[in-house]
Amino acid sequence: MDEEKERLQKVIAQAGLASRRGAEELITTGRVEVNQEIVRTLGTKVGPHDHVSVDGVPIEEREKLVYYLLNKPRGVVTTNHDEKNRHTVVDLLSDVSQRVYPVGRLDYDTTGALLLTNDGTLANELMHPKKRVNKAYLAKVKGLATEEQIQPLRQGVVIDGRKTAPAKVAISRWDHTKNTSMITITIHEGRNHQVKEMLAKVGLPVIKLTRQRYAFLDLVGLQPGEYRALKHDEVKRLKEGNYRNLRRK
Repeated sequence: MDEEKERLQKVIAQAGLASRRGAEELITTGRVEVNQEIVRTLGTKVGPHDHVSVDGVPIEEREKLVYYLLNKPRGVVTTNHDEKNRHTVVDLLSDVSQRVYPVGRLDYDTTGALLLTNDGTLANELMHPKKRVNKAYLAKVKGLATEEQIQPLRQGVVIDGRKTAPAKVAISRWDHTKNTSMITITIHEGRNHQVKEMLAKVGLPVIKLTRQRYAFLDLVGLQPGEYRALKHDEVKRLKEGNYRNLRRK
């Protein structure tokens, strides 16, 4: 009986070294070896008796899977390594020995809820558009917003030739003295700069943006730059696809 084989990128992702997409990049850039030979072909299958290494390090001994929620501060980039030597979100997890990476991204000047893990399979699931994981933001915008202005966001607006999915949006308050408004907006897509571009589209340029919630995970108890490990039941809910927000007692 032939041994069961799996795609190389899946094996790398399950080992916690990268997301599925990140694993594909590791392969195509020649950083992966199978049985001491560099493999660049996506779709290559390996079995339990094949020896896989990334950057010369074997992946046979899988790291413990870990999951963290970070309250990302301003001025930090959402990546593991930055060519400009800027501070990264991974730098903030100073006492985490595992090699974690962010699930999705937040802009340099955007703050708030960011999940980091070494569970490539879960990360890939959460970032897949079909999963429709809600992300809730609070935006400070220029101008005194009106219901008429934000209504198009509820139907979707066209950005770069593509219409966005309908968003949940509401006006929280106005500051007549400073001519600004606070807007809450929830989306499930993950395009670059999406919230900023959506609000700019309706004449409300963003001054400050915070992601208040990722799925059901919020920032309660976390100051900017602080993080916490997810609880067992939180990880279970994410893996089961139960992304609904629960009311706090």
